[in-house]
Amino acid sequence: MKYLWLIVYLTISTTANAQTKFTGTDYSGIYDCTGQDKLEGAYTGKVTIKLVATQSEGEYGSYQFKLEVPGYGTYPGHAAAHKKDMAIYFANTDQTGKDFGTGIASFSKNKAGKWAFKKFYYQPEFKGGNFGKESCVQR
Repeated sequence: MKYLWLIVYLTISTTANAQTKFTGTDYSGIYDCTGQDKLEGAYTGKVTIKLVATQSEGEYGSYQFKLEVPGYGTYPGHAAAHKKDMAIYFANTDQTGKDFGTGIASFSKNKAGKWAFKKFYYQPEFKGGNFGKESCVQR
């Protein structure tokens, strides 16, 4: 009888800790972007988003994020998504200018059937505070 309870306990324990499969939308891909930065002006860039499936569950997705902007550098980061909204943290690899921030993006399909997103971002310490907007379309 003692062993039966151990088997029941282990079964319940394993089931309770099992991860729910990711059922959300996978936004992984490469995106071409245009942006308008309050302090720096217009820019173009490339965003790479990659799903981290082992850290995603149900409608919630975890992602690696990287923005590359010619003349400004590379901004690796991470993101968390729920349905069509994604919160994004990014930071320039050169931190001498405190060039990092947080953004919020909303995804939709464009007329060509490709994923696109619009992002608003805030940079609390870059040049005394900064913000901007980006529009990106998946390749």
